[in-house]
This record gives sequence, structure tokens and C-alpha cells, in this order.
Amino acid sequence: MKIAVIIAGTNEKSNCDVLAQAFMDGISAVSNDNIDSISRIRLKDLKINHFSLEDYDVDHSDEEDFSAVRKKIEEADGIVFASPVWNFAVPAHLKNLIDRMGEFALDETKSKGILNGKPFYLIFTGGAPYAAWKGLMSKTTSFVPEGIKYFGGSVIGSHFEGRCTLGKGKFGLVVDKREGSLRSLREQGTRFGLVVQEYSKTGKLPAKHALLKRIYAVGQGVMKKWT
Repeated sequence: MKIAVIIAGTNEKSNCDVLAQAFMDGISAVSNDNIDSISRIRLKDLKINHFSLEDYDVDHSDEEDFSAVRKKIEEADGIVFASPVWNFAVPAHLKNLIDRMGEFALDETKSKGILNGKPFYLIFTGGAPYAAWKGLMSKTTSFVPEGIKYFGGSVIGSHFEGRCTLGKGKFGLVVDKREGSLRSLREQGTRFGLVVQEYSKTGKLPAKHALLKRIYAVGQGVMKKWT
């Protein structure tokens, strides 16, 4: 199986980068014999053009960095997004990548996802406490999981790591000292790896997520009849 880990943090090292590495370590614990590759992609190192309708043209030519990311996503059996939350949303380069994914994750009508249930996992970090995440920030970033579902992917799980600051108004790396969080991400990575392993072999998702995917597909069908 192949897994692509896409990191939206820009700091060196960023908190989401460290958590993503722990998650990757957990995936590796599944079985090295079943893992062809785990690709670590940092968006800050890439030059990806802003989305425009020209990207949907059949004769459109993609830039090199986007073509490379597209290939990784298309070939992957599982995808991980790891991102900080800035001012109630993810960094612009991740939102832009999600917009650009419409080039290959939607059918020719650009109204139906074709990722066939591909498993995704989301890792978020932020300076606010968990209560703020539950009360507001999970809503302001909801376009990330909703976009994935619209593309036909399946969000298997998510993790929010709060209070990622050195102090009031002071930002920096803190999660490297949170052994409990790192252990939790490794465990979550292993569980995700097992899901992706099964999906890569059979094309099937765990029962709960398969049911949610069917419900979402029914909802899309109803919406199309109304439009």
C-alpha cells in the first residue's frame, strides 16, 4: 500500500509536522512488508498555481509541482492532511490544493467525486484549547472534510492538538515534549494503517464509514434532482 502525508505547516519544525511524523511512525508499525511507500509532502516547498477555471480545461497543462502531488494522491491508498489552524482556517496553500484536486477527483461534470472511498485522516494543530475547537474551529475548518467527501473520499478520523503555543502570544514547537500526544498519534496512525491496508487489498472500508459513504451518496443524488 502507498500513503501520502501532506503537511501544511510552514515553521521549522512545525507542531503539525512533528505530529504527522508520529502518525507516520504508527503507520509503519502495521507491517513494513505491506507498505510500498509513505510519501511526506510539505506544501511550503512547492510552487502550485492558484486555482482558476482554466484548470478544468481538457487541454490544460499542469505545473510540475502540482503534477507530482497529483500523482502521489492518485496512486495513494490513503491520504493524511496535517495542518495548523490559523485565524480559524487552514493555510491558503492547503485550501488551494483542495480546490485544485477538483481537476482529478471529480467526474467530467465536476459534480460527482471519483475517489471511490479512499481513506483520509486529518491532523490539526492550533493555539486555542480543545473547547474552542469543538465550539467553533471545527466548524470554520469543516470545508476540509466536506471537500474530501465531495470528492468521494472517506474521512476515517481526525485529531486536534490545542494550546500549541509557548505562552500567550508566543508561538513555537511544543508538541515534541508531549509524549502522551505523540503516543496517541502513533496509535491512531497504526489504526489508520490497518484500515488502508484492508482498503488496498479489498477496496472495502470499515462498516461505519461504508455506511456513511452510502448515505452521503444518497444525499448527493437527492440534491441533483432538486437542481
